[in-house]
Amino acid sequence: MQMNLSFIAFALLVLMVISRAILMHKKGIRAIVFGRTDKSDFMLLPAVLLLVYSILSNVAGLPMWSPLIRPFWDTDLPGWIGLVLCVTALIGFAASLKAFGDSFRVGIDENKPDVLVTAGLFSISRNPLYVCFLLFFSGMFLIHRNALITVAMILFPIAIHRQIIREEAFLKNHYGDAYQEYCRKVRRYL
Repeated sequence: MQMNLSFIAFALLVLMVISRAILMHKKGIRAIVFGRTDKSDFMLLPAVLLLVYSILSNVAGLPMWSPLIRPFWDTDLPGWIGLVLCVTALIGFAASLKAFGDSFRVGIDENKPDVLVTAGLFSISRNPLYVCFLLFFSGMFLIHRNALITVAMILFPIAIHRQIIREEAFLKNHYGDAYQEYCRKVRRYL
């Protein structure tokens, strides 16, 4: 049951991103700009794909060497805690998307950046979407609890941190003093 619920949670996360991109496209805004500015954006892709495959291999029975997806433990409690983390992350993700407004982008948009967002969850964390991603996939680790997702959970935060550093350099250049002041008031993560 936890595996099926985790798949539904994952599908909701994907649907949130896709629906936001479609809504923005209708406004004439290209939200998915991943890799357009810098091809090294794609370094995040292997970590994401590994996470996705590790989840789908358990849920949908995709081919995978069994020692990589064999659960570390047999108790259900960590999985239920993981589902709570996933739901919390989905709520936070939705709240972050709302606060983002038309500024939401997947990747760095040097051509049409929008306003600096500092309200909502952005008043608590400069990167609430990434924090929600990390919380969500930590929940997925507790649900799927195997070697494959462990490797993904090591790579994913490294890739996210790298992306945040790149985005911060762009934001510092683009918004100048306003962004510097924001950085003094709000932490990078929590």
